[in-house]
Amino acid sequence: MVVLGSKELSLEEVHRILFNGEELSLDTAALQQVEENFKFLQQFSAKKLIYGINTGFGPMAQYRISESDTHQLQYNLIRSHSSGAGNYLNPTLTKGLMIARLSSFMQAHSGVHPELVILLKDLINKNVFPCVYEHGGVGASGDLVQLAHLALVLIGEGEVVYEGQQRPTAEVYAALGIKPMGVHVREGLAVINGTSTMTGIGLVNIIQAKKLLGWSLILSAMINEIVEAFDDHLSAELNAVKKHAGQNKVAAAMRDVLKDSKMIRHRPDHFYKELEEEIFKDKVQEYYSLRCVPQVLGPVYDTLAHAEQIVIQELNSVSDNPVVDHHQQNVFHGGNFHGDYISLEMDKVKIAITKLSMLSERQLNYLMNDKLNHKFPPFMNLGKLGLNFGMQGIQFTATSTVAENQTLSFPMYVHSIPNNNDNQDIVSMGTNAALLTQKVIENTFEVLAIQVMTMLQAVDYLNCQDKLSSFSHLIYQEVRAFFPKFIQDSPKYKDAKRIKEYLLQHEPKVNI
Repeated sequence: MVVLGSKELSLEEVHRILFNGEELSLDTAALQQVEENFKFLQQFSAKKLIYGINTGFGPMAQYRISESDTHQLQYNLIRSHSSGAGNYLNPTLTKGLMIARLSSFMQAHSGVHPELVILLKDLINKNVFPCVYEHGGVGASGDLVQLAHLALVLIGEGEVVYEGQQRPTAEVYAALGIKPMGVHVREGLAVINGTSTMTGIGLVNIIQAKKLLGWSLILSAMINEIVEAFDDHLSAELNAVKKHAGQNKVAAAMRDVLKDSKMIRHRPDHFYKELEEEIFKDKVQEYYSLRCVPQVLGPVYDTLAHAEQIVIQELNSVSDNPVVDHHQQNVFHGGNFHGDYISLEMDKVKIAITKLSMLSERQLNYLMNDKLNHKFPPFMNLGKLGLNFGMQGIQFTATSTVAENQTLSFPMYVHSIPNNNDNQDIVSMGTNAALLTQKVIENTFEVLAIQVMTMLQAVDYLNCQDKLSSFSHLIYQEVRAFFPKFIQDSPKYKDAKRIKEYLLQHEPKVNI
């Protein structure tokens, strides 16, 4: 059980809720603060003009709303802004945004009634997922459109996905004995006015991107191993003189993967002695995609570490407007709903993961091209050259997918379009940034799956299973259990999908 409200929520706790099925509970003291915050706003707003309580929204904030219409105002806001388009977010991303919104409310600065946070907690624990659309939010004044679809479900309307099926919210509520949220003061604006969609997607992105980094590190170590590369480019001595934390962590983790390998070579045993040859058959140094892995993946590590810090800060922040402060007995108007922090980090993660996919594609190409590796048959073809094709067909998929990543890596952070009658004159596009990053991450798992297929074929071509490090050998055994060595041509799309699922579902057990 993850307790929300007693301390800051961590990425590890979010991971447990999202992927291990762990439930949430609400800290009693924090829930009491939510109630006190609500009571303060209810009393404070009685005779004052406060945005979104007795005014219109956005450019229409100049219009006063009569006391008799204030509750209807909140319902109108929710229903009018439930205007998304495109595909629904998948349940994992939706659960992420629900966790992020609940975390923001549990800071007790949103003026919401406690029944809202309790309902949101119950929906998370019961795996009732609002149908939230991908398209709609511009990421300033919050993820208004996406979060309106969350609010629509909270008031008992719209649709949800429950037990894998899309159903009317009212029908699922009736079956589970759930009571919809009522409007008390500002629950409509409070739900839709925040960065929780981009933050929720961002949390999933960071978890999956870190997994990709681990797998890329392992596969990069394995390719060095099977081509019998020299070990000094991974040495502590070489990397220590470059002062970047990520580079040194990647190199150390790769050394750990290869620590008992019988294939990786020690340079002094081969070149640091008197030699008579004028031309060497062995490459003196490997291609960059093998030799420069710490320098390529190191920046990815550092980027993800910083992005995690920012996304977790946002997760534990108050991201709506106005901010209700019952301690200071005041209501503060401002722009905490603005998503630039998440938008910029998602763009950086997207670029970093695209580079990781490019590294994978270059390593794949090295294995495929006999003119480069001078070790394997063309396209890792273990059959009859000319008659059989080996990995030739599926290489196209890897190349095409990496090319898509490169195009998707244009930053959203610098792509503001003014809207809302120019009230929102500079926006973050944070949810777009997070969704594009999610697509790049998904693509990259596909590329790494093809790399895994090729490397296992390389191991079988060399018949070097017993020379692999114990770490590499375990990966070989686990994947070969459902993807056997092949010689004759057969469709590979199902194999690639199975390996992708393996990479998604297994944590890379590397020290990084």
